Amino acid sequence: MSQQQQSGGSRIYLSSPHMSGKEQAYIDEAFRSNWIAPLGPHINAFEQELASYVGSRGATAVSSGTAAIHLALQLLGVGEGDQVICPSFTFIATANPIVYLGAKPLFVDSEPDTWNMSPVALERALRHASAAGRLPKAVIVVHLYGGMANMERIMEICDRYGVPVVEDAAESLGSTYRGRQSGTLGHFGIYSFNGNKIITTSGGGMLVSDHTDALERAKFLATQARDAAVHYQHSVMGYNYRMSNVLAGIGRAQLEVLDQRVQARREVYRRYEEALGKYEAIAFMPEPEGTCGNRWLTALTIKHPGAEAIIAGLLDALGEANIEARPLWKPLHLQPLFRGTTFYGHYEQGSSVCEELFRTGICLPSGSNMSPEEQDRVIAVIEDAARGLRSASTEAAS
Repeated sequence: MSQQQQSGGSRIYLSSPHMSGKEQAYIDEAFRSNWIAPLGPHINAFEQELASYVGSRGATAVSSGTAAIHLALQLLGVGEGDQVICPSFTFIATANPIVYLGAKPLFVDSEPDTWNMSPVALERALRHASAAGRLPKAVIVVHLYGGMANMERIMEICDRYGVPVVEDAAESLGSTYRGRQSGTLGHFGIYSFNGNKIITTSGGGMLVSDHTDALERAKFLATQARDAAVHYQHSVMGYNYRMSNVLAGIGRAQLEVLDQRVQARREVYRRYEEALGKYEAIAFMPEPEGTCGNRWLTALTIKHPGAEAIIAGLLDALGEANIEARPLWKPLHLQPLFRGTTFYGHYEQGSSVCEELFRTGICLPSGSNMSPEEQDRVIAVIEDAARGLRSASTEAAS
């Protein structure tokens, strides 16, 4: 018996790249024209096409979503000794650019209704900062797993304190909040085109904004901040952050099928919810009224006193079946890198929302190229665990 047969079938990945077949034509065009450098017609077109899709006045294509956050914070004047508010429940790439600039993150909790930044914790953090006479230079909001944060409340609070907002929409391209695209409600928005995102350029990102002068400054900084001179002259520090023309070509083809990819991932979620929603202990990431998430990853929690052990068992069982899954993000205020950093909870006392999510949650394979048969394999493993959980609960009750 082969290793593949022993493991239950071919590998099912959490979120694998999904090519449309049109990418090669754009790549070939870049090679024919010899535009292989980090400039060229595909970059210009990709920026225009993405800006048009999301409804922003402009866009700047860069090497990663992390680079886009770094540039956005620099454009907002973040520097040595400043503070930036950031959700704790996110991938570390949201917070690292704060540290790049010598600033300090202030972490805030999630809220139960969205799993994203808690407006209650945010307001408490800003109130304390204002009383201390030291408001943060920016607030970074994340739309986790493709689900939208409570942007109306967050923007109202930040506008009241005069603090600009950067939207980390790395996971949420194609998601909407009251009809508006994620990444377009704050002062700057960023997207990621990493290999596991809803569309990919293999690696890359985009900075979007209605502040077109700022985007021009971002392009300048992203190309080593070269002054307008015949010779190489530099008056400020810059970065090698521009996207290549080849990767932009891939992005153009991917953008053409974005709506299909959103629809496919939402269908993956629907099938999970239909199959597993009948179990009382299983709860999926909420989608509040007025929002439409791209369901980049289907995420759920186990509501049971033994949730941690159940999640660990699920991860093991899925791994044995050759299925990739992962826990929810470990909160940044619990990471060794940020030990001792200030954290504002959703509740003034007791455990935090994001710590509970990390303890009880799991992300399931959610690729837009998953077949129904592959998804059935995932569901079967989870149902086995759910049936065991229900039997254990019944025995305990009797």
